[in-house]
Amino acid sequence: MAVELKKDSIDLGIVTRDAGPMVAFYRDLLGFTDEGQMPMPNIGIMTRLRCGTSLIKIVEATPKSDAAPGGIGGSTGYRYWTMTVTNLEALVESLKAAEVSVIIPTTEIRPGIRIAMVADPDGNWVEFLEEAA
Repeated sequence: MAVELKKDSIDLGIVTRDAGPMVAFYRDLLGFTDEGQMPMPNIGIMTRLRCGTSLIKIVEATPKSDAAPGGIGGSTGYRYWTMTVTNLEALVESLKAAEVSVIIPTTEIRPGIRIAMVADPDGNWVEFLEEAA
């Protein structure tokens, strides 16, 4: 049986040992809306950030191990996620000014489609995609 979606987006949980820099990146630099915190029994504290209709859940916890570094080439599994934006050039410039690590600078990957990738404070890769109007 196929999934019967109730909303048009997928929520994402990001586990971190230190939520402060992660929340600052996603809330303050990228402009996600802070929807508050909630305890996760036997795990840690979740900060809920809204990105469009998606919910980005930053969970501060003490995991058994860290994810393999290196983004796409580092290992298998979830390695990056993508947001489609309308201000790619300005966004990348503001992130550079904030000393965010730009992994892939603004690049046209096919006619009318440009991307850039950055690393969040924990080294997770975030892709921004812009389609020509």
